[in-house]
Amino acid sequence: MTPPSAPPPPADGLLAAGRRNLRALAHAVSHPSHPPTPLFADAPKRWQRLLPYVVVVALVATFLPLTITVLTDYGMSGGLAGAIAAVQTVPLLMIAHRPLQAWWIILPADVVGGLFALGGPASQSSWPWTPSVIVAYLFLMLALALRETRQTLIGVWLVTGAAGAVLGRLFPGESDGTNVLLLVLSAVVLVIGGALRERGEAQRRLVEQETISEAERAHRTLLEERTRIARELHDVVAHHMSVITVQADSAPYRVGGLPPEAQAEFASIAASARESLTEMRRLLSVLRSEDATGERAPQPGLDRLQQLVEATVRAGVPAGLSLTAGLAEPGRLPQTIDLSAYRIVQEALANVVRHAPGADTRVSVSSDGTDLTVLVVNGPPAGPASPVEAGGAGGHGLVGMRERVRLTGGTLDTGPLPDGGFRVAARLPLGTKEPVSP
Repeated sequence: MTPPSAPPPPADGLLAAGRRNLRALAHAVSHPSHPPTPLFADAPKRWQRLLPYVVVVALVATFLPLTITVLTDYGMSGGLAGAIAAVQTVPLLMIAHRPLQAWWIILPADVVGGLFALGGPASQSSWPWTPSVIVAYLFLMLALALRETRQTLIGVWLVTGAAGAVLGRLFPGESDGTNVLLLVLSAVVLVIGGALRERGEAQRRLVEQETISEAERAHRTLLEERTRIARELHDVVAHHMSVITVQADSAPYRVGGLPPEAQAEFASIAASARESLTEMRRLLSVLRSEDATGERAPQPGLDRLQQLVEATVRAGVPAGLSLTAGLAEPGRLPQTIDLSAYRIVQEALANVVRHAPGADTRVSVSSDGTDLTVLVVNGPPAGPASPVEAGGAGGHGLVGMRERVRLTGGTLDTGPLPDGGFRVAARLPLGTKEPVSP
């Protein structure tokens, strides 16, 4: 059994929808959809910004004398033809920034010109729109299509057709079909111009979205690198806190004859250290992702630089290491400085492998007693980078270096060299200088 068909919509509903659409079209053709900014106002070059004004001046200079000549051929006096032609063509100067306002002036002027052209010589059969009016009107339609919304263009096209239809009905013997010609050509121009405008808007939105995505990607990279540094610092600080706890707990057994007050003080120190460790582990559980596990090995330092350089050589990069004697000894440097220096060299060598394969590279780590200087210099690449790396699939190299230098209160200098190579120079203070806050 077939279900009953839906009843037709009530006539009042159709009439109400029609009235709403008419009001929307009337509002669209009476209110510009954009501020009066010139076309190509955002163009990077000055000649591009001036181009619309040059075009509109050329249009007026062309169509004003042409329209006067055409109207005088219809039997108008020179003064009347000049006045009507001026109203029909001079507003074309506005189409670079106010095309809809220009249409408000030009369409009534074209209608008035058609009325004054009635009764002209029989040889002049183009009515109600003269040839010059049709061509100038198409330029106006193109300007509208490049600036206004689709609803406005539909309203303009309907009003244009209605004006020609009214003139044709009032004077049926005079019309020769130019109204249909103007409607067809206007529709073609509006469709092409509207498609170009919508395509340009889509490209502009795509560029804006890509810019936003790139900023978000950079911000996410920065946050990920800071989280990584925080996890590593947890391991460094946790080691020292564990040592404090063990020393405070074992002090009463290692040092004999401690008074009760001293034993209670050591017990309080051990309890505070254990509480700090507990809080740090809670913080680390938040910083660490769900699928990440804690590292079992101790954090690396300068004592593992030689292994890092050897691994880089095995990756196809001829690298050499210059390390001041004694810097790699355990406990010689603050652990945070030791770890940061290693990570800076690691990131710099990783960038060489990715972006400058085969480049001759030199790593130098030295100290003057006040600062630790880390220098990584590579020459021009011996071969092209892989398409993946050249396409920007790199890691957090420079971001990680900057964050680690900020952590220690040092300075970082990076940049290309004249021969096509790259230089990374970091200075990490060994004193008690306060780190730069992010």
